Amino acid sequence: MGFSPSLLVFLQLACVHLAVSQPYLRLRPSPSEHLPVPDLKEDPDPEYDPREQDLVERTLRKKLGSNFDPNFMSIGSPPLLQLQVNFSVQDTQVRPHGAMPSEIKRLDLSETPYGKRVKVGKKARRKFLQWLWTYTHCPVLYGWKDLGARFWPRYIKEGNCFSERSCSFPEGMLCKPAKSITKTFLRWYCQGFLRQKYCTWIPVQYPIISECKCSC
Repeated sequence: MGFSPSLLVFLQLACVHLAVSQPYLRLRPSPSEHLPVPDLKEDPDPEYDPREQDLVERTLRKKLGSNFDPNFMSIGSPPLLQLQVNFSVQDTQVRPHGAMPSEIKRLDLSETPYGKRVKVGKKARRKFLQWLWTYTHCPVLYGWKDLGARFWPRYIKEGNCFSERSCSFPEGMLCKPAKSITKTFLRWYCQGFLRQKYCTWIPVQYPIISECKCSC
């Protein structure tokens, strides 16, 4: 998988609350190719939450500008989790979209492991290739995630790879992230401690899985 370095460094920030907040000095996951992004370990002290006057939508929209993407962001609580791809272990009727991958299209079904050749009808071949494509297809499953009060917009639509069963034939391979996109959010960032602290909104990039592939 070839993620660019900018995608691998998520939320490079640390709210340093002096020695009192030692358990929360690392407020970001380590740079990694593992997506989706794990939850951050936040300082539970409400002193480090944005106040009501810091959450004026008009001001924050202006600060985020063209980075606001309603397809992946929600200011208010979004609808209940809905996967955009309905794909279950037993469901072989769901067909992937687009053109059939060339590696499946070119499969030679007439050759057997013993060197003999068998005749395969066009209809049988077409049905088998369609089944194989459906079986090995790796859809991206999208669902809403609450990032907490220290992000704006607060809700993000994350992608996940279908992983309830093997995607290969014979079994052994799994659907894993192959590509990702980044969306820019605002993060409430504090420095200092108590009355001497300074907090503001800063832009941060959040990687989202955009493509999954069957791989080892």
